[in-house]
Amino acid sequence: MKLYEFALEPSSGFATPLKGDTLFGHFCWQAAYDPSLLNGGLEKWVKVYSDRPFAVFSSAWPRIQRDKIQFALKRFDLPASVLFPAKAGEDRKTRILQHKKNMRKKWMLLDEDLSMSLDVVQFIDDQELFRQAAGNGLEPQTGCAVPVAERQFVSMFAQPHNSINRLTSTTGEAGFTPFSTSSNVYFPGAVLSVFGLIDEEATDVERVATALRRIGCFGYGKDASTGKGRFQIRFARELAMPAQGSSNACYLLAPCVPEKGLFAHTFFSPFTRFGKHGDRLAHARQPFKNPVIMADEGGVLVVHDDSVFAKPYIGRAVLNTSKSQKEAVVQGYSPYLPLRLEI
Repeated sequence: MKLYEFALEPSSGFATPLKGDTLFGHFCWQAAYDPSLLNGGLEKWVKVYSDRPFAVFSSAWPRIQRDKIQFALKRFDLPASVLFPAKAGEDRKTRILQHKKNMRKKWMLLDEDLSMSLDVVQFIDDQELFRQAAGNGLEPQTGCAVPVAERQFVSMFAQPHNSINRLTSTTGEAGFTPFSTSSNVYFPGAVLSVFGLIDEEATDVERVATALRRIGCFGYGKDASTGKGRFQIRFARELAMPAQGSSNACYLLAPCVPEKGLFAHTFFSPFTRFGKHGDRLAHARQPFKNPVIMADEGGVLVVHDDSVFAKPYIGRAVLNTSKSQKEAVVQGYSPYLPLRLEI
């Protein structure tokens, strides 16, 4: 497999976070309607997906290009005592204030070569991420209502609605019944990077980019029919696989279902995917999938078997999640970045 970077530019809000497993599901729908995207068609590759994934997508990460290209990733899901060890001689009050400041640093900057080390990684907060990304052209338009100190790379936006009776074109007997839907909104000019592992025997980067471009055109995730989930593909390029060196741990770039028996220690935030079919199966009798508990992106898995590093991905396929489509699979795989961790 080869590793590629797909640069996305959001053009609307996202009601569903840009995570790798959902992006994989969208790609499968594109391949179902356009068999030319996969050599031999989707059914051929879904049958062998448990042993040989044809594509593995990461979640989307902020891309920063100033003096050099950097990526902002989620901070390691490691104990604060490991990431921010206390300094000798600090009094209790100073230590507490510093801890609060450190907990706001939920991002870390990674250079273009994707090498990571706890000793040199730079942790930043939301405001610093926006300042770093300002070199991408994140300049507010004249009359921007957001104060400078509160500007962020991504913000939560609540859209108010009101329930309407479609038969009477009124709010109905209950009267005014407002509700709101939330979405993630990126600042104008923001660029996100998705890392994709592609099996060259199944497809190539041009066809994957074509599928992603179509997804961005028609919308990704929830509320796509109302304009959410739109993005454009700026470019796609091949990246070198990150060097393994003396690594003994894996950093997850997407939600993952780790294999049993391969890891000595695991540090992650649990993430439950309450999946739902898209496209025409969204209107099926049973559109919802069985819940899948995953290790969220940002998790760190310490291996006790170096054979894990023989593949550029970890995890496994998740089967039997759908009652409407028995052959449906969930991407339980994740691209990873190797690192050295002393426990």
